[in-house]
Amino acid sequence: MPYDVFLIIGLVIVVFAIPAIFSAVRDGHAPRVPALVILIGGGLATFAATQKPGGYEITDIPNIFMSVITQ
Repeated sequence: MPYDVFLIIGLVIVVFAIPAIFSAVRDGHAPRVPALVILIGGGLATFAATQKPGGYEITDIPNIFMSVITQ
């Protein structure tokens, strides 16, 4: 179960960082912090996917998201 939490936190971090990248590029700044945030979120998701026995499938993510939220 803790790998599910790592996966969901990583994916949420990545999703929230995407608009920050577009905003930084639009304003003419280098997206350093959003890129670092995406690396952290991607690292969490990759850690969870590689450490869980059997791994994850794309179709399992909505069910995992709901189980983590209802915890």
